[in-house]
Amino acid sequence: MSVTTEKYQPACNGPAIADVREQPLVAVVGPTGSGKSDLALAIASEFNGEIVNCDSLQVYRHFDVGTAKLPVAERRAIPHHLIDIVDPDQLFTAGEYAKLARAAIAGISGRGRIPVLAGGTGFYLRALLDGLFEGPSRDQALRDRLAARERKRPGSLHRLLKRFDSEAARKIHQNDVPKVTRALEVCLLIGRPVTQLFREGRDRLCGYRTLKLGLLPDRDALYQRLDLRCARMFDAGLVEEVGHILSLGFAATAKPFESHGYKQALQFINGELNRREAVFYAQRNTRQYAKRQITWFRRESGLVWLKGFGDSAEIHDAARERITSFLNG
Repeated sequence: MSVTTEKYQPACNGPAIADVREQPLVAVVGPTGSGKSDLALAIASEFNGEIVNCDSLQVYRHFDVGTAKLPVAERRAIPHHLIDIVDPDQLFTAGEYAKLARAAIAGISGRGRIPVLAGGTGFYLRALLDGLFEGPSRDQALRDRLAARERKRPGSLHRLLKRFDSEAARKIHQNDVPKVTRALEVCLLIGRPVTQLFREGRDRLCGYRTLKLGLLPDRDALYQRLDLRCARMFDAGLVEEVGHILSLGFAATAKPFESHGYKQALQFINGELNRREAVFYAQRNTRQYAKRQITWFRRESGLVWLKGFGDSAEIHDAARERITSFLNG
């Protein structure tokens, strides 16, 4: 699908100011397998909308089966944005997502339609709506040196971060090496504590008022659905898809291969797991991921929970009522 390239809505800093000219934006979020795509399609169909992907895996080309990417034929001719936009070996950050998503929603609003975000990557949603702290670009040479230091003396990066920014060190667990590395990288590149940068504010999205709908099915029912979906993915060619991606020349170390399902399919191909084990661990990891997503979205301010699956008539009715009220102001 194409990426909208129209000029995107400018971000703003400081407190939000009520503005009757603000455009409506609807977000459908929740754990994997909760039916976000079904509900987003229903909303877009009824309210003249276009869908903007908010899933960190569906941005990658070739990763279809394991991401439950909706086939083009099933999208009801509704435009979808930010799907299949980067190759598996490309670095794609939340900041890049926010920039492209803002361009997409501005284009949709400019056409007189309603942007409907759909996906379960909470950090992408937060980057889009609340913005990210401005910081220096990645310095790979510096990162390599820091990684070498950590390999030689585990825990040394966290101790070093304490010297440069004790507040940041208290907030980041010493075992979370990626976050420690980024915080330390920023401190070294800007020459001051990263927490000072945090206090300077974010580039919050302006010009939009957002209705955030969260799907929250019964936990046991969700887990049963996830187990069945994982098994069906293997039956539907997940292993063959992984083999195809590798045959295209992409390395098994590419980031999307770290995700649940794909990691186990790789382990099966490499002879590390048999098929039954691969399915079992994919199911277990997917359930754990869904639990983490629910925990994340419970902390999302202003989110309206719809207690059910997105493909149920009751949830469609509840969403319709909420959106109608939201659009009427």
